[in-house]
Amino acid sequence: MPGFEFEVIDARGATRTGRLEAASLPAARTRLERRGDVVVRLEPATGAAARSATPPPRGVRKVARRQLALLTRQLATLVSVAPLEEALSTLAAQAEDRAARALLLAAQEGVREGQRLSDALDRLPGAVPATYRAVVAAGESSGRLAEVLGRLAGLLEAQEEMGAKVSAALIYPLILAVVAVAVISGLMVFVVPRVVEQFTLSGRELPALTQAVIGVSRFLASWGWLLAAVIAGGAVLFSQLLRREAFRTGIDGALLRLPLVGRLIRDAEAAGFARTLATMVSGGLPVLEALQLTAQGLSNRALRAATRATALAVREGSGVATALKRTGVFPPLLIYFTQNGEGAGRLDPMLTAAAEYLEREFRTTTSVLLSLLEPAIIVLMGLFVGLIVLAIMLPILQINTLAGR
Repeated sequence: MPGFEFEVIDARGATRTGRLEAASLPAARTRLERRGDVVVRLEPATGAAARSATPPPRGVRKVARRQLALLTRQLATLVSVAPLEEALSTLAAQAEDRAARALLLAAQEGVREGQRLSDALDRLPGAVPATYRAVVAAGESSGRLAEVLGRLAGLLEAQEEMGAKVSAALIYPLILAVVAVAVISGLMVFVVPRVVEQFTLSGRELPALTQAVIGVSRFLASWGWLLAAVIAGGAVLFSQLLRREAFRTGIDGALLRLPLVGRLIRDAEAAGFARTLATMVSGGLPVLEALQLTAQGLSNRALRAATRATALAVREGSGVATALKRTGVFPPLLIYFTQNGEGAGRLDPMLTAAAEYLEREFRTTTSVLLSLLEPAIIVLMGLFVGLIVLAIMLPILQINTLAGR
């Protein structure tokens, strides 16, 4: 795309110079005037200036979702009271995260050259998701950038909050499970062989439970390294297979069919689907384009394929609710809310309401399951330790019985 050099007087009366990319000279002038600038000079860029407008900035990495949510919320607030370039400059000056600062500086440079914020973000495809860039573009086209950024920040905050709660709730059960496995393995490998050595030397026939525990102990002591290697190799192989789209889609589809876990995965993904789609529709994106972009944000491949099938059906003239129902994988509640939203012409608020309900259901069910998981791990650990102790005590009780005779 051709580059143009410009000199303008902005709304505050300050003179600014820079470069921008546009399809033609009139398109470049229209873009500058749309921002409220008075064009003093506008001409095609030549030499190094023309080349420098094309390549994307270097050194811009992906911004973490938490940082992206924070800077989006701040940008939404500042844009409502200050010019976009000034808001980006202010945020870049106070940003502590390196990736966020690099993103803001690159976006500021693009805006200074006359680009829209969405155009500047398009030159940084690895920094923010495609859905983020599309929503920003829709907000700029509709003239409601501050409002759309606020909704986008709310979407990112909701996603971060749900992920953080699940991660925090899983920390203690995971630590407990690791400790339980370590304790039981230590007992089987180091304690049991030494204790039962006296019984095996006596030549007496040991109880079946004791023989089983001794067999497991000997196997772990001799071949435990091989078992660990097989488990590690299987994990690596499985992770490699997950990179294949067909295999990953099959696994994700199987997860959705699990009795309880499948419902949790479906509700969490459907909540993200509804909130993302609502944000895009409210920002002014067409439903078809919003569906195609929403599919990219779904981690479950089966639901992603279903969303793309929904977009194809909508392109052929079907309603969103009808297309969602036809896939057979989305929650009935989401389909019901979508159908009512389409009928009333209020699709985005109904999708937001569906997302809130599904998130609430997910949090409630998850908290109950995790509260049951901790005592379940403790009970299982006690059961295994009890079996080991019983296997040791049975020969002792057997010897005491014989001595009493």
